[in-house]
Amino acid sequence: MKKVLFLLLILSLPVISQAKALEFSAWVPYWKKTAASAETTAHLNQLASISPFSYEVKANGVIWDPMKVSQEPWVSLLSSARAKKVKIIPTIMWNDGQAIQKTMATKKNRDAHIKQIVDIVNTKNYAGIDIDYEGKTTAVFKTFGLFLKDLSTQLHKNKKVLVCTVEPRLPPSSRFLNIPEEIEYANDYKMINTYCDEVRLMAYDQMTADIILNRRNKSAGLYTPVADISFVKKVVAYAHQQISYNKIVLSVANYGYAYQVIDKGTFYDYKKLSALSYKTFMELAQSTNSTPVRNSAGELAFAYTKEGQNRYAVLSDSVAIATKVKLAKNLGLKGVALFKVDGESDPNLWTVLK
Repeated sequence: MKKVLFLLLILSLPVISQAKALEFSAWVPYWKKTAASAETTAHLNQLASISPFSYEVKANGVIWDPMKVSQEPWVSLLSSARAKKVKIIPTIMWNDGQAIQKTMATKKNRDAHIKQIVDIVNTKNYAGIDIDYEGKTTAVFKTFGLFLKDLSTQLHKNKKVLVCTVEPRLPPSSRFLNIPEEIEYANDYKMINTYCDEVRLMAYDQMTADIILNRRNKSAGLYTPVADISFVKKVVAYAHQQISYNKIVLSVANYGYAYQVIDKGTFYDYKKLSALSYKTFMELAQSTNSTPVRNSAGELAFAYTKEGQNRYAVLSDSVAIATKVKLAKNLGLKGVALFKVDGESDPNLWTVLK
């Protein structure tokens, strides 16, 4: 009798479910080739998927492969990924807003474009495709959503996934001193939430976009972050008004920038000079006898003088990335996507992607 009562007691206890583990993915740039493939291969065990920057789109809508994915070292990388059951979801990058608008304008054009994509995915036996179409005009708000709807239908016929990479969106109060009565967008977040299996939110390249954070950090001195954690929280919260947490993949930056700083009296103007990897950031610090410090945005930074100019370098390093990983876990997001694996990463990067 005691055994029966004990069993009934156990069965009546509430089931405590564990949160789904965060999935990590990484974009692999073709322009770094040997170094990028080597770093990615070394860390495949930590990744759920990889997205080679394999494909781009010409102005006439034809998709081509600048990576030359059928050649080494990519053949070996993809083979290793498949052996470890890491999903291969290549990226199609397109940033010609006018050309995108033309392709999206009619169902005939959209269908032809979709056929190209589906043929690539099926022929190469990829797990799916990542659509990274940036710089779109507001004219495609509806038509791009229809494109994603039809593309999703065709991909799902063969159990392929549709990943959508989208630009960050700030609350209007953080963008405008005087908020417009009506704000138009290029991305229909509701349609994206409905038809994309995964939504990679590019919560980086903040720079001076957030006027509230600019004002708040004015006393801290130079402020043009890659991605302040406060900015990231705003972007994710605003996206979540229309996109489910279980679809959002927080995209984090694995790089920084060097700027020329121009003092305008009441504010600083920043002229971007170059992108920096962890390696080139540290080399720049050494060559200018500078000591990087943690800035108000939680990133590594230092000011220096070169060629008679005041300059500033900022980097999203492993510590800065770790804060975003923690946020993704706390919010129950689908995952974190790293842009990019280039063979010049912070040595501690992969200790935080877990």
